[in-house]
This record gives sequence, structure tokens and C-alpha cells, in this order.
Amino acid sequence: MAVATKDAHLVNTRRLIFLFLALAYFFVYFHRLSLSVVADELAREFAASGAAIGLLGSVYFYCYALMQLPAGILSDALGPKKIIASFLVIASAGSVLFALASSIEMAVLGRILVGLGVSMVFIPSMKIFSQWFESNEFASVAGALNAVGGAGVLAGTWALALMTGHFGWRLSFVLIGVCTALISLLIWTLVKDRPDQRQRAIIFKQDDTDKNSPPPMGWLGGARRVISEKRFWPLAIWFFFDCGIFFGFGGLWSGPYLMDVHGMTRGEAGAVLSMIAWGMILGSPFLGFLSDRIVKSRKKIILACSLALAAQFFLLFISPPHPPTALLYLFFFFFSVCSSSIVVIGFTTAKELFPVEIAGASLGSVNLFPFLGGAVFMPTLGNVLDAWPKTDGAYPANAWSALIAILLASSLAAVACAFFIKETFVEKKS
Repeated sequence: MAVATKDAHLVNTRRLIFLFLALAYFFVYFHRLSLSVVADELAREFAASGAAIGLLGSVYFYCYALMQLPAGILSDALGPKKIIASFLVIASAGSVLFALASSIEMAVLGRILVGLGVSMVFIPSMKIFSQWFESNEFASVAGALNAVGGAGVLAGTWALALMTGHFGWRLSFVLIGVCTALISLLIWTLVKDRPDQRQRAIIFKQDDTDKNSPPPMGWLGGARRVISEKRFWPLAIWFFFDCGIFFGFGGLWSGPYLMDVHGMTRGEAGAVLSMIAWGMILGSPFLGFLSDRIVKSRKKIILACSLALAAQFFLLFISPPHPPTALLYLFFFFFSVCSSSIVVIGFTTAKELFPVEIAGASLGSVNLFPFLGGAVFMPTLGNVLDAWPKTDGAYPANAWSALIAILLASSLAAVACAFFIKETFVEKKS
């Protein structure tokens, strides 16, 4: 942000814009993981089956995935600030409706509204950042945003557990809804979609103005441009495998793995899995800084993390039955860095593949693939485990070996995709 130091007011403006959008993104992750804390209470109160509670949790992801391309198109067509603020009101209403639910059906409707509402935060925020930050700042900013998402992971688990202990789950979700509405008001009032001409001249310098820019294409033309670009697809498929691994293993089956294979209690497994959040918090800004300032490359960082992820699963596949617990802490920390934190570089690449005018369409298109990966990997890995009968409620070692083998093969597929991703980093002239 060296250029912006020439104007203290501009520095403060950019910080405030990041702060308010980061607060919104914090609640995206808070809402995403919040059900894990209250699932048992919901099952008792609504007399709901495990399948019903599973549906209650999954509707968030389906809504989120469904809205990614519309998020990009609407951001380009109507302006990202309006989209974020308006849809956060929907998320707020959904949280309150969920809190007041008298039946499982009403609770599902509330979660649908939450999923629809928070699905319109990440892509529009990245669109705004593309207007306020230079290309060689973008990965660092995206990394900081993802770190805030990691803080939301922690808050959506232990902090919500404290809240529900003091206030009960219903009042807790009302308070979450009120906070979401307040953030919406702050963004509507204080965030600007883009800098004015003077601010833009300071941020991007005179040689980055739009003198020779092509005429703007409509939102439909932008979407068509994205999906017809052959260099888009290696990145999109890399996202599918990388985030499928993260959501499928890290977001669902890692807890049962630790309990079945390593004999951990639920509390012990939870402590190990907290490293996933810390990997996001620490790894995301580090990778952004590494890409922007040290390595000065997008592709090299993506390829290195993909190779490291494959190496981790290879070591896990051949590891002895009971490695030291400290190694498991390290595994899940670096697993998070290589499968979750790395996405900030992936999104930066997606943004840089296309003109800034269609940043929303490019980011929205690529963000469909992480959630598609999660939707495919979660049940697929479950079906693999179900191929072996349980013993005393636990899957046998052979089932987990097969699951790890599939994750290893998938990580190698991500490596293959990474080789074909276009390098998009361009160093700015001083």
C-alpha cells in the first residue's frame, strides 16, 4: 500500500472498507459452522432425525453454490455494495426466523435465507477490492480476508458454544441476526464501490488509467467471456479438487477419522481440528504476502502448495497406525494452509485472468467449483467408507486407507491442473 501513503485520507478509507467487508465475511463463516454447535439441541427440540439435521446443515451449501455465478453477474451489473448490503438483510432475517422456528421445516427455511444472504458477500467484496487495491496488493488483501474467515471458524464453534450456554440457542441466533443487520447498514452507508478519479490516480498511478481500455461489455458478455476462456478451466478444475479435499475431509470426515483410527475422544479430535482454523488465520495472509512481495508469482505458490498437499496425504497413507499427536496437529495446520489458505492465490489468479470490469463474473464463475467439489466429495467419501461394515460403531482401518488413497489421487489431480494454470502476476513499474 506504499502508493496510498501519499494520501492519509485514502489510507483510512481503504482500511475502513476492508474492515467492514471483513466483518461481513467473518459472519459468513460464523453462519457456515454454527449448526455444528447446536445440532444435538435442534434434534431434541424438533424431534428430528439425523437425515433431517443433515438436510438442515446442507441447504446452506447448496444455496451458496447456486448463487456464486449470479453473485458475480449482479456485482458487475448493479454494483457490489448494494448486493452485499441487501443480501445481508436477507441473512439477518433468516437467522431470526431460524431462532423463532417452531418446526424443522421453518428452521430449514431460515437456513435457506441465511445461505442465500451470505452467498453474496465474498464475490462482491473481491470486486470492490479489485477497484481499491493494486494487482500486487490483491493477494495480500485476499489473504487477510480469508484469515478473518478463519476467525469466523473459531467464533462459530467455541464462541457460539459460550453464547448458547449463557443465552440459549434461540436468543443467540437472534443476536447474530441483529449483528448481521448492523453490518449491512455500515456497508450501505460507508463503503464505496470504487475510488474517485483522484483516488484512483494515487492508487494505480497515471499509467494505469483507462485510456486504452476496451469498451465495457455487458454482464452477459462478461460471463460468456469467462467460460469461453480456455485458461479458465485448469484453474476451475484445480479449485474443484483442492476445495473438494478441504470440505470433504477437513470439513466432514476428519473428526471421525481421528476418533476411529487414532482413538481420540470428541474433545481431543476437536482440539486437533482447531488447527484448520489457525492454518487459515496464519497461512492466508502469509501466502498472500509471499505471492505479492517475495516470490512474485501466483502459479508457483499454487503449484508448491498442491505438491505439499499431495506429499502430506502420501505420508498419511504410509504412516504408522499411531503417530505422535503433535504430528497430527502439524498435519492439520499445513493441510489447512495447502488446501484452504491457498485459495486466496487462486481467486487472485481468477481476477487477473480477465479485465477488472468483469471481475465479478470471473470470481463468481470460479467460486462455483469449490462448493461443487464439496458437494461431490462429502457424499463420495461417505460412500467409500460405507463399503466396509462398521465395528462397534467405527469404520475399520481398511475403509480409512481407501479414503486416504482417494484423497491422495485427488491431490495429484490438483497438481496436474496446477501445471496448466497461467501465470498472471505482473510486476508494477515504479
